[in-house]
Amino acid sequence: MNVFQKSNRIIAVLALVIFGLDQFTKWLVLRTLEPGDEHIIIPGFFKFVHWDNTGAAWSLFSGNNAALALVGLLAIVALYLTRHHFDSHTRVGQIAFGLIFGGIAGNLFDRLVRHEVVDFIRFYMFQRPADAIGYYHEIGFPAFNVADSAICTGVGLIFLITWRNEHAPRESAPSA
Repeated sequence: MNVFQKSNRIIAVLALVIFGLDQFTKWLVLRTLEPGDEHIIIPGFFKFVHWDNTGAAWSLFSGNNAALALVGLLAIVALYLTRHHFDSHTRVGQIAFGLIFGGIAGNLFDRLVRHEVVDFIRFYMFQRPADAIGYYHEIGFPAFNVADSAICTGVGLIFLITWRNEHAPRESAPSA
């Protein structure tokens, strides 16, 4: 495994770009919004928030920051050691792994330095309660960040690569 081969360099450069973008956007949130604050961009649909998360998605395993940091570190090592099983030599594979590595590194950095992950992108909608007294309650997707988006996109690409390879037409052996 040559760390300096071209395919690995492409993965590393993209991972660094994602890591930098993730940390820059989190830095902006930390400078502009207090924890728990919200800034509505599209009423009833999209807003920026500042939510700190010591858990995983949907705040599952909340309060287990150290364990989740260890999981992130193990994931980076395991993915690095097994990446050749996932077409990491193709351009799409390199993009997928760059996104995943950069995303994991961004959230891992938060867990190790801030002891929580900064989430700030929130899609939602209002739902009128049954009593209809004029109050609206939010329903929506959990807040997330650039790292989360990169990980999900990278994993989606890996699934597509795997599906494409499994469903590609096979050349049949010539009959004698």
